Amino acid sequence: MKNLAVASLLTVLGWAQEKPKLVIGIVVDQMKMEYLYRFSNDFSDNGFKRLMNQGYTYHNAHYNYMPTYTAPGHASVFTGTTPAVHGIVGNEWFNKEIGKELYCTEDETAKLLGNGTESEGRMSPKNLQATTITDELKLATNFKGKVIGMSIKDRGAILPAGHFANWAFWYSKTGEFVSSTFYGKELPNWVNQFNAEKNYMTYIEKGWDLFKPKETYNESLTDNNPYEGKLFKKTPFFPYNMKEMFEANDAGILRTSPYGNNLLADFAKRAILAEELGKDDITDFLTISFSSTDYIGHVLGPRSIELQDTYLRLDATLADLLNYLDTTVGKGKYLVFLTADHAGAENVTYLKDNKYNVNNLNSKNIQQSIKEHLEKEFGDNYLLDYSNYNIFLDKAKLKNKGVDIEKVKTSVKNFLLAQDYIKNVYTEEQIQIASVSDSYLQAIQRGYDPKQNGELIILLKPAFVEYSTTGTTHGSPYSYDTHVPVLFFGWGISKGESHAKKYITQIAPTLAQKLKITMPNGTQSEVLEEILN
Repeated sequence: MKNLAVASLLTVLGWAQEKPKLVIGIVVDQMKMEYLYRFSNDFSDNGFKRLMNQGYTYHNAHYNYMPTYTAPGHASVFTGTTPAVHGIVGNEWFNKEIGKELYCTEDETAKLLGNGTESEGRMSPKNLQATTITDELKLATNFKGKVIGMSIKDRGAILPAGHFANWAFWYSKTGEFVSSTFYGKELPNWVNQFNAEKNYMTYIEKGWDLFKPKETYNESLTDNNPYEGKLFKKTPFFPYNMKEMFEANDAGILRTSPYGNNLLADFAKRAILAEELGKDDITDFLTISFSSTDYIGHVLGPRSIELQDTYLRLDATLADLLNYLDTTVGKGKYLVFLTADHAGAENVTYLKDNKYNVNNLNSKNIQQSIKEHLEKEFGDNYLLDYSNYNIFLDKAKLKNKGVDIEKVKTSVKNFLLAQDYIKNVYTEEQIQIASVSDSYLQAIQRGYDPKQNGELIILLKPAFVEYSTTGTTHGSPYSYDTHVPVLFFGWGISKGESHAKKYITQIAPTLAQKLKITMPNGTQSEVLEEILN
């Protein structure tokens, strides 16, 4: 009785702070906000619509930097800052400080845990230079709160989980979830058990046919349209015999089917049960990144029936996961947020066929044209690398030959500005003193790390992309790549919506304020006040 009286007094005085038992951070790879509108009539009431109708929806949330890729997106959501601060400036990039290509989560000191290839295991968050909201939760709970990250992609699991996670798990081509020795000496028993069950085969043997009647898909173009690439190296046409393809390849084919999302949700439910997430009064954090949407979007594009079918199936998967959380953690005792790591462009050929004056580009051709220009103007090739819109010049070679690097930069800039696909070209000096009158330059600055990025960065005109004639990609600072959903649901969230422009870097500091913990150390500290009220 005495303890109850003290607890009641502390509550009245505001000294006892209620917390959610579990926070679930969901990232849907390559998800445009527009999909929630376009496919709305075909969603159930218990998945995306439940999050929107019972939670808080930000209709006008954006990324505020370039490049809009997967790794920077995940890092930015969970650190509350941009690549200029957290250092994840691409999925992989030519790092001029070390003079070679660097993968976002590569770590030569880490070794594989599980059944996969050695390279799949050489992964950790060591290249992430800022703390995450998950890191700050670990610190705030004296490392008692559990943090687990998972995804089909390694980067989608590792970066959200942060530096102090109990575990991060990602999918191997073997069909199993693996991890690295950064997190422990051996996989937990429940992971080994899940892998031993070969759950991926259930989905492969099922094959992929339409989830709903064919007439449901009138928001998409016809099946096997000219803007789709080949899925599983075959004509993109339902139904897909995945068992046939599995026998010819490996379990990696699950990634480019909606079942990659299903398997991940199955794994998440197993983790919640086995790790007893949300079972005590210390807040735990589970990060889930659904990657199959990105694989399918890249191959087939944003207007394919396959992509729509994937989102209808993901809606059902989310509904099932929410029901599971209701049962295991309890309604109102968990907090969910859902967003995306980037959106995606329209297929260029589709736009061109509908009389938009645009073309797809080949990055190798752009690189070759820069080399030829340098050889013509300066008698030699001084280009080290062109990638992720970055131009890296060979400073050592320029110095040895007595060539003025400023003249080279000016010459390359003027050459590129004369190309019809270029909107602008910025030098490293311009980027580091970005003008407030140029919003695109500001976006580039927020994504620019002077120790890792190039001497010049190009900005393509809107709708131009470096990609094939089929499918789609992303990476620009334009709204078709930056506009993503931000949904909050569950513990402490009131129903509502906002159409004011917001930024994904506001998610992490908002969660920190909501949980009454320290903000991530690189965050810009701008919050979503509606979530706090």
